[in-house]
This record gives sequence, C-alpha cells and structure tokens, in this order.
Amino acid sequence: MKLNKFYIRYYPPGIVFEYQKQRKIKQKILDLFDIEQETNVKALAARIASDEPLITPKILPQLETILQKLKDKTFFKNWNNFLDFFQVDKTLSSGHLLPITNVSVDKFGDICATGSYDRTCKIWNTRTGMETSTLVGHENAVYVVSLDIAGRVLTGSFDKTARMWSLDDGGECLCTMRGHSAEVVAVAVDQSTQTVATSSMDQTTKLFSAVTGQNVVTLRGHTGEVVVNQFGSGGSTVITGSFDNTIKIWDIRTARCIATLNGHTAELTACHYDFGCRAIASSSLDGTAKLWDVRRTDSCRHTIAGHTDEVLDICFDSVGRRVATASSDCSACIWDVSSGDLISAMIEHTKEVTKVFWEPAGHHLLTASQDHSSMFWDTETGECLQELKGHTDHVFSVVMSYFGDTILTASKDNTCCVWKQFNSKNN
Repeated sequence: MKLNKFYIRYYPPGIVFEYQKQRKIKQKILDLFDIEQETNVKALAARIASDEPLITPKILPQLETILQKLKDKTFFKNWNNFLDFFQVDKTLSSGHLLPITNVSVDKFGDICATGSYDRTCKIWNTRTGMETSTLVGHENAVYVVSLDIAGRVLTGSFDKTARMWSLDDGGECLCTMRGHSAEVVAVAVDQSTQTVATSSMDQTTKLFSAVTGQNVVTLRGHTGEVVVNQFGSGGSTVITGSFDNTIKIWDIRTARCIATLNGHTAELTACHYDFGCRAIASSSLDGTAKLWDVRRTDSCRHTIAGHTDEVLDICFDSVGRRVATASSDCSACIWDVSSGDLISAMIEHTKEVTKVFWEPAGHHLLTASQDHSSMFWDTETGECLQELKGHTDHVFSVVMSYFGDTILTASKDNTCCVWKQFNSKNN
C-alpha cells in the first residue's frame, strides 16, 4: 500500500487517508470523535502512526500539522462579542402556487430544493436567489425532498410514489419508484449502495435501486404509519420510526427486523442514528426523548423527561456526545448522551419549537418556531446570540451549511430566507 495523500474531515473530526493498493485508489477514514481541547497532538500522532502502516516517520510531521489544524478548528468559536452575525442575503419567494411542504439544502448551501402542495419541486441557486428549474411529474403534493451529493434530488409524494431527478438538463426524472398504497412521507438515499428508502402511511418501508427505481424489498412489521427513516453507515441497516410508538432496526441484506425499540407511549416524531451508528435518539408526542444503545437493544439507555409537553424533534451533535430536543413547551434543550443530564435550556421562544439543528462544530444550535422566528444559541450557556426575524408565519425548517457561514430558514409564509454571516469589523 502507498499513501497518496491525507486530508481533514472537520465535522465530525477525522482524517481521510487516500492510498493505492494493487493499482486501485482507495480511502480509509479514521474517526477522531474523542479529540479534546487538551489533547497532546504529538502523542496522538505517534499513537496513530503506531497503528497505521500508511504513516511513515517521514510523514509523521505532516500528520502532526494536520491534527493541530483539526484541533484548532474543532475548538475555535467563530463568534466574538457579537462582531459576527447573520443577515438576510436573499429571500426566495417560492413561486409555488400552494404552500411549501419541505426544504433541502446541499452541503455548501449553494443549492436549495423546495417541495409544495402544488405537486412540484423547485430548485434554487441560493447565491443569486434565482429559481433554476421546476420538477414536474408528481400527481399530488410533494411532501419530502432530499438533495444528495451526486447532483440529484429525491422527492416523495402523496401520490404514493418517489422520484429521483437530475439537477442537470432542467431537472430530468431519472426514475419513478412505485408500490406504496398510501402517501410517501419519508425518503433517504444511501450513497454507498445506491439504495433509496421510502416510508409511507401504508405502514411499510420500501427499498429501491436509486439507479433503476426497481423495488428491491418491502419491510413490513410496523402497525402504524412509518414517518421517519435513516440509513446506517455503510448502508447495511436502516432504522424506521412509526406512529405505533416503536423504532425498528432492519438488516438490509436479509430484509429482517433485527430489533424493535419499545418504550414510548405515543407517536414517534423523530429518530436518528449518531454519526458512528452506536446510538439512536428518539422523540415522541408522549413528552419524552429516549437514548438507545445499538449494541443493547433490549432496554433504553436514558429516558429524557425534562420537557413539559410533546417533544417534536431531536438530533445528535456531530460526535454524538450531546442531543438537542425541541418541544411544544416553547423550549429547546441540550442533553448529555452519556448521563442523560440537562446541559442547557433555551427558553426565549414564545410558541412551540418544532426543529433543532446543530452548527457543524457544535458550539451553536439553531431552532425554528411557530413564533415566526429562528434563533441562534450558545450551546454551553443557553444564551440566545441572535434572533433571525423576518418571516410572517411558522418557521418549519432551519439548516446551516457545512462551513457555518450560511443559514437557510423556510416558513409557512411561502418563502425561504438565505442568511449570510456578516462581520461588522470588515463592513
């Protein structure tokens, strides 16, 4: 094996080694979830080199340099005495004839896709604010949209189908995935296996080829509508969350349910793997969130019962040490995964908080609320650093770009706002 190069993956922290073996270029990813502010970079580099034959003594100084850059980036707070803040750069007036249902943004915040009850999906250039194409073909509301890294967009519709579209050539439909007997309400794609998962009000999840649209298998077992799904790393498993109050883990190779996570007493609102697929977090209308160990699925690791109303959303930070929850009690909270203890509470919204989104570095949290605003919070103190105001109706989605310089908010006022980081020192 010969090392060609290695480079940083900032969020979550890690290093990607690109090497040549038998004339083939391959990659190996080293996760560094445990890097800390006090980590000794030289000692860490030496430990990696002792376990990794690709690292030779000649390369060791380069490894130390790249580890120092990773450490500096991980623990640098890009927020200094309110000198940096976000302001609206573009407003995407949807152009849809009926309200927006869902929004998806690419990794770098350059492209946005919106679904609508008007049966279309629109693609936007967020840098110019211009609509670039309209995807026409669904026969009912486009309920979910998902941009993928391969330059495609996946849509799920109340017409009981999902479609894969190319972002080139004006938005050509590459394939249509059929077979559900009720509305499609959740979609996901696994890049490594080119497999699409669609979940439906018909109580099933179906797996399709992302290339041909052919149905590979149908996952049956839930007794209520399946409203969320997510692939595990490597595409070997998929989790599904249902209105039957349970989460199921499925082995894709055998199409078998390998575990059912019981414990919630009302409908699931969200469930997610952490990045390493070692844990699952779930939220429910029963007013609780739960943390599950994937290796021990017979019991819940922690039940989070600190909210006083329904828990509407949950998500892990990039390294899986904390989860954020959003609730109808008008608050968002951050919890320690290892202990289940409360770290901080965000309590300035005046109506229910429907979405939470971590800044990639994990220093800040974004929330979306029915009070027509989104807020940007310090995750350690729970202090609101900025209220993103400008919408005239419920903000139902908020996302941030990989490098943390762009925020996109979507509202039931039928607009999306693109917020850019602004430095008052330089303007």
